Amino acid sequence: MRLEMFDPAPIGVVFTRGPEHRLAYTNAVYRKTFGDRPLGRPLRRTFPDLAQSGYFDIFDRVLATGEAEVLTAVPIDLDFADSPRKGTRYFTFSVSRATVSDGSRGVLGVVVETTEQVTAARRIRVLSEERRRALLRYRSLVRAGSEMVWVTGPEGGVTEPSPGWQRVTGQSWEEFRGDGWIDAVHPDDRAAVIERWSRALREVQPRFTHAYRLRLATGGYRHFAVDAAPVRDGDTVIEWIGTCRDVEQEWQDARREKLLARATAVTADTARPDEMLAALTAVIVPELADSCTSYLLPQALHRTPGTALTAERVAAVTRQGPPVPLPHDAEHLGPDSALVRAADRRRPVHAVFPPGSPPPDIALPGAEPWLAPDANSVVLLPVVVDGTTAALVVACVNGDRPPLGQSEISLLQTLLERAHTPLSNALEYQRTRQVALALQHSLLTEPPDVLGLGIAVRYRPSSSAAEVGGDWYDSFVLRDGATVLTVGDVAGHDLPAAVTMSQLRNMLRGLALDREEPTGEILRRLDASIQTLYLECTATCVLARIERPAPGRLQLHYSVAGHPPPLLVEADGTAHFLDEGRSPMLGLLPDPRHSTAVHPLLPGSTLLLYTDGLVERRKEDLTDGLDRLRRHASTAARRPLESFCDELLAGMLTADNDDDTALVALRLSVP
Repeated sequence: MRLEMFDPAPIGVVFTRGPEHRLAYTNAVYRKTFGDRPLGRPLRRTFPDLAQSGYFDIFDRVLATGEAEVLTAVPIDLDFADSPRKGTRYFTFSVSRATVSDGSRGVLGVVVETTEQVTAARRIRVLSEERRRALLRYRSLVRAGSEMVWVTGPEGGVTEPSPGWQRVTGQSWEEFRGDGWIDAVHPDDRAAVIERWSRALREVQPRFTHAYRLRLATGGYRHFAVDAAPVRDGDTVIEWIGTCRDVEQEWQDARREKLLARATAVTADTARPDEMLAALTAVIVPELADSCTSYLLPQALHRTPGTALTAERVAAVTRQGPPVPLPHDAEHLGPDSALVRAADRRRPVHAVFPPGSPPPDIALPGAEPWLAPDANSVVLLPVVVDGTTAALVVACVNGDRPPLGQSEISLLQTLLERAHTPLSNALEYQRTRQVALALQHSLLTEPPDVLGLGIAVRYRPSSSAAEVGGDWYDSFVLRDGATVLTVGDVAGHDLPAAVTMSQLRNMLRGLALDREEPTGEILRRLDASIQTLYLECTATCVLARIERPAPGRLQLHYSVAGHPPPLLVEADGTAHFLDEGRSPMLGLLPDPRHSTAVHPLLPGSTLLLYTDGLVERRKEDLTDGLDRLRRHASTAARRPLESFCDELLAGMLTADNDDDTALVALRLSVP
């Protein structure tokens, strides 16, 4: 490409060479706009007056990657050759990598000025915004006939009576005039409205909007929205005119939707009942109450109404005041307790009283941590799940804050009703998990006593309460005297996985006892059975058979179906994985084939079968976990077999282990 071809172009063209972007060419339009900059210098030295230094980085990227970049209507601040005026002008750039006729590579930039277009678009936006604000003011004044209207001087003091204000607040003209209107604003809102109003007066803002609570002539407070604007005579503000509109229902609706949205968000991924109640408690304080305590009733299903009740405190939140009690503490409540009454009746217990003077049936023994000394109201809300009170929530309001009323109770009930389905699921899952764990433990039997062999087993459930796995282990002796060891893992983390695990374990026992045949053939028959009886089930398994082919000799026959390999640890601590006899997982292929491998077992050696929970960690390659297991096993090789298993679990499992782990270890006696 010859650069001279751009000389007559009606747009600016520039070319730089090399990684320093030395200026190599500019055409006439470019020089007219940006000046006759000396050639041969790096771009950064050629334009020292360019304020936006980030543009040089674009040249670096384009030269390095070869990908062109286009910048549209971007600002440029420098000394322009064609105008004595300094300031910002706007240009559209196209920057690309190019090779010129002499073979050198560089960056070619094409520049078009768009300052007039950008300036015109800005003027249009400004005019449009001014027209929009004028229309808003007009609409505000049109609505003023049905709202409170007030007028102040340019410095902010009320200068004219307002019948609407007097009707709503009960303030007389003498009480209202000047800055007297502030006395009708709720004490908690005064500082904010004074600060915002003073700023609007000082800056002469074109429009002032704010929302605050006003004391009503009939008692209590309601939310009102203020909308005001300055009245000008030329450039001089002669007064302000504004309106106040009752927005209490809008505020209540907005608060309701906000709290319900927060409740939905914080409980969306929560499965445990205690975590769910703790999340809802944090939503309730301080929006609806000054303090809130939540309890689970673990014995609710087995308790007779009217008897004592044990409540597990799972959350306690207070806006201010004395320290709250720690969660997960049990409180034993007598049958006359207000909490027990609420639980038995399955409806709220509500009390409003002078600050610091709760009725005797509400001021329960031990209630001081959540019932502040200046409390003025309390509501005890039962959380009913499937007809049973499964939890209780206690909310209190203190001091001169308006007491809890029916609207707050209704909103609290709605918050807890939103959590009914996930809370019900969580409680049901807890029951399911208990059933599954009981099923697992009923199947994880003690190993047999075999002369010359030591066998140890371990099972560790997942640390996550939301998961129940399908891991199993088994060990037994066949009629021919061979010892069988097996571990396996059914896909899934739920009760069906645990049930399927128990069925596969028992089926494998039966197949192994039925015939004296190679381990691969036993797994083939198990695989065929799975694909016939459990159409969507997949599982992994290791099946090992220890035989005595001759006096004083032991031999391992084993098959591995999609499972981590067995680990053999010699008496001297040498550890290696047995990688033969491998085949795909069970339930995967329509015509399964499973091979059998044979390996000698020497006195003092240890054979370890395990499930993947022992070696797998998130964001880590499986080979790292296998290497870690081999090192731990080698170190612990000379430990007694039970200690060997315990040290492996301690070294391999983390506190947040999220998968079940099963293992079975066999050690040969030393003559």
